Amino acid sequence: MNPYERGIWLNGQYDTIRKNEGQKAIVKKAKSFDNWDEIRYKGETMATKSKVGKALPQKKILVKKPAIRKVGASISANGKKAVIPFVPTKLKLRKPVPSDIEIAQEGKLKPVLQIAAELGIKESELELFGPYKAKVKLEILNRLARRPNGKYIDVTAITPTPLGEGKTTTTVGVCQALGAHLGKRVMTVIRQPSQGPTFGIKGGAAGGGYSQIIPMEDFNLHLTGDIHAITAAHNLCAAALDARMLHESMQDDEKLFNALCPSNKKGECRFSPTMLRRLKKLGIEKTDPNELTPEERSRFARLDIDPNGIAWRRVVDTNDRFLREIQVGLGKDELGHEHRSGYDITVASEIMAILALTTDLADMRDRLGRMVVATDKKGQAVTAEDLGVAGALTVLMKDAIKPNLMQTLEGTPAFVHAGPFANIAHGNSSIIADKIALKLADYVITESGFGADCGMEKFFNIKCRYSRLIPQVVVIVATVRALKMHGGGPKVVAGKPLAPEYTDENLDLLSKGLPNLTQHIENARKFGVNVVVAVNSFATDTPAEVELVRQAALEAGAMDAVVSRHWMEGGKGAIALAEAVVKACEKPSDFKFLYDLNLSIKEKIETIAREIYRADGVDYTPEAEAKIELFNKLGFDKLPMNMAKTHLSFTHDASIKGAPRGFRIPIRDIRASVGAGFLYPLLGEMRTMPGLPTRPVFYDVDLDLKTGKVVGLF
Repeated sequence: MNPYERGIWLNGQYDTIRKNEGQKAIVKKAKSFDNWDEIRYKGETMATKSKVGKALPQKKILVKKPAIRKVGASISANGKKAVIPFVPTKLKLRKPVPSDIEIAQEGKLKPVLQIAAELGIKESELELFGPYKAKVKLEILNRLARRPNGKYIDVTAITPTPLGEGKTTTTVGVCQALGAHLGKRVMTVIRQPSQGPTFGIKGGAAGGGYSQIIPMEDFNLHLTGDIHAITAAHNLCAAALDARMLHESMQDDEKLFNALCPSNKKGECRFSPTMLRRLKKLGIEKTDPNELTPEERSRFARLDIDPNGIAWRRVVDTNDRFLREIQVGLGKDELGHEHRSGYDITVASEIMAILALTTDLADMRDRLGRMVVATDKKGQAVTAEDLGVAGALTVLMKDAIKPNLMQTLEGTPAFVHAGPFANIAHGNSSIIADKIALKLADYVITESGFGADCGMEKFFNIKCRYSRLIPQVVVIVATVRALKMHGGGPKVVAGKPLAPEYTDENLDLLSKGLPNLTQHIENARKFGVNVVVAVNSFATDTPAEVELVRQAALEAGAMDAVVSRHWMEGGKGAIALAEAVVKACEKPSDFKFLYDLNLSIKEKIETIAREIYRADGVDYTPEAEAKIELFNKLGFDKLPMNMAKTHLSFTHDASIKGAPRGFRIPIRDIRASVGAGFLYPLLGEMRTMPGLPTRPVFYDVDLDLKTGKVVGLF
């Protein structure tokens, strides 16, 4: 429904204007947001009465779009329409701080149409998904092409505990401070979480406390269906691969060609668009199937896939350990075609990485076609384009490519888009969301997954390389508890109470863990960006502990180090951090990549190991050596490296904390995500399908049948 067909949509209700026939009496009804002086009606009806004092009959009429000026739009001096002024949403802070879902459900939601209007997004550039979320069409980039980019900031962290150190909370908190308290035009850009961790151990990923993206239930669950689209596309590719192998085994070249290019009733046959792409790859410059020679028909039709060269599994967005390794092809019609396969979690799919790294629809179409799904019996790559499925995958992904517009608790705008794993993938939200945000806001704050040795390094070396966007500042989130862990504190286990060493003041333990923070700051500075450290404060932190962290950060080269209390105070608690970010953005920076793509595969791996992890060297298994030889042969050697490693240590061993020295990095295997555009060396064992614990989060998740509200999410 077009919102303007019934008036202006305010706080989920339509503002209607009723006009009395003949008497021209007008009644206006509106429900206001806090601080909306222009429409302080508070939902009551104001009626113009007749001369005899009686309310006149009312009749609803339509309101044209220009009426939106009545709720804050203005006309600038040059006659061009200005956007609606930003109106922050007031928080009602409570102590003790309630659960995340309680806070989220108490939050006042502005209609997404208002969020868009405050940004300057036209209604025609939106696809609404209910009143509080929408997709933004890519055509907006054409309209805003000449507008300069805003400042680009990445939020990362020190090596975390299994609990996480609050990157998303900090990202949201500093955005709320910039927009709702300092009056800056700001956008948050973060990843969409997988439902696996949401129902597993970690819970949701909308932030926490008074720094969240809302509605948090939508954010953490289906949102607008992007992850489901990826699941469908990925599994269609898997089905196409197995079916192609089956049919090739049952038909000779001529029958196979005729089946792929059937004749119509007139005896005519043609190549589909994806087939023309395959012909071009094979160097066959013909567009009429009847003109191909028998040899060309054979080359075109028979992929000759090596059963041992299959590199494409299936995906599902659930933590299901029993699907990690499976046997497929057990039906009677597939007798003799049984083979091992397995499931990964959807966010580990290469299609998810493509969604995050693509720059437009045409680029996504090309990337999907380049995905390597297997090798043939000659050792050559077989792609999704070769299977003829790339066009269909693009159709399944055509809506998922559009970023999702949401809001924070304080009414600042947020894009939520893409959610690749930060170990086997690059762990960052989408390039497209960043590009649109940089045209709409003066400050764009995004987040990279896990610690800075994982997400930040990939943000710079992979994401920024493809986006050509230049970041100015990195915010490194540090916590006292994580630094104590790196100083030798007891093991931190999710779901179990912290040991006294973490809740009592212990300056000695904290001091021993500070080298971890120092190394992350030094690493960030190697990319030529300015560094601000955010000390994410917890109630048990003492002033002496916090000051020790601040001083260590400044000595390591951070431009500033600021204590932030955004979890308990929202944007108000992050004002000092936001001011430090603004100052850092104003200082000169000189962004650069860590390595040149023309270096060899080994040289790129060893540069990351030496400069980021501080390893003494790298050791390669025979399998990894064979992959390097294969990828050199296939021309994949110029791709960037996406190091697949644990996020809990600078090394490949999650148990080694702090800032270790004197170790070597083992490369067990190297795999290719050619469509996404990177190779990923495996450092030790990497699981791409998590499992559920004894007591998963889903025990607490339910529906209040009286109110219809979700309970138990966090």
